[in-house]
Amino acid sequence: MFEAIKYDLHGAVAVITLNRPERLNAINQALREELHIALEEAKADEGVRALVITGAGRGFCAGADLSGARGSGPPPETSQAEKLDEVQWIGRFALGLEAFDKPMICAVNGVAAGGGMGLALGADIRLGSEATRFKTAFAERALGPDCGVSYFLPRTIGYSRAADLLLTCRMVEAEEAYRLGLIDRLVPHERLMEETMTLAAAIAEGPPVALRVTKRVLQFGAGASLEEAVRREAWGLATVQKARNDMAESGAAFIERRKANFTGT
Repeated sequence: MFEAIKYDLHGAVAVITLNRPERLNAINQALREELHIALEEAKADEGVRALVITGAGRGFCAGADLSGARGSGPPPETSQAEKLDEVQWIGRFALGLEAFDKPMICAVNGVAAGGGMGLALGADIRLGSEATRFKTAFAERALGPDCGVSYFLPRTIGYSRAADLLLTCRMVEAEEAYRLGLIDRLVPHERLMEETMTLAAAIAEGPPVALRVTKRVLQFGAGASLEEAVRREAWGLATVQKARNDMAESGAAFIERRKANFTGT
C-alpha cells in the first residue's frame, strides 16, 4: 500500500517509518500523502493507542525534497483552488500532526532539518541518540519557516532560543538538543528504537479515552489563559467519565492491587 513510508503494528503501537533513506527521508509528494493516510488510519483504528514515527537509514528527515523544485522552465499551471489555498500542503502537513489526538513519539534517529524538524516537533515526546541533529535550514535556503516550525519551536524551547536557531540555521548536536528540550530522552543509538517502543508500549497500556483527552487538554492549555485551561480540564473530566468500564476497571485494579486492563469502553 505504501512506498515512501512503512506502516507496522506492534500490539497497540503503530509505527510509521519514513522510507526514502537515499534522500535522508526528504518529504516529497508521495511521502506527505502517505503520511497523511497513515496518520488517519492510526487515528481511526481504536486498537492503536500510541504512535511512533522514525526514519529509515541514517537520517530522520531532511525536510522538503527540493530537488528540481527551482527549475528554469515556467512554473506549472495551478487550479483556482490551489491558488486560493492559504495554508498549502506545508500547512496541512502541520495541521495533520496537531490533529492526531493519540500519544505520538518520535525516534529521531539522525538529522531532522527544515520540515523534518517540524515533523519531530509535532510529536508529544522525542527520543534521540548521539546521531541526532537538528537544523532549521530555512533562512540559508532563502526561505521562511514552514511545516509548523514557527509554531512548534518557540513552544518547545522558548522564543529567543527559537530565534537563534531560525536566524543562524546552525546545526544543533545531540547533547545541546537534549539540553534545549528538542529531545526529551537521550539514549545510546543502538537502543533508540528499543527504548522508544518500550515507552510507547507503556503509554499504550493506559486508558485510551483518558490518554486522548489528556493530549487534547494539554494542546489546548499550551496557548490558553488559566481560566480557559481549567474550563477545558472540566470538559476533559466530564468526557473521560463516559468511558465507564475503564473508570470501574481503574478502581477495581487499585483495590485488588493488580495491573489494570483498559478497553476504552
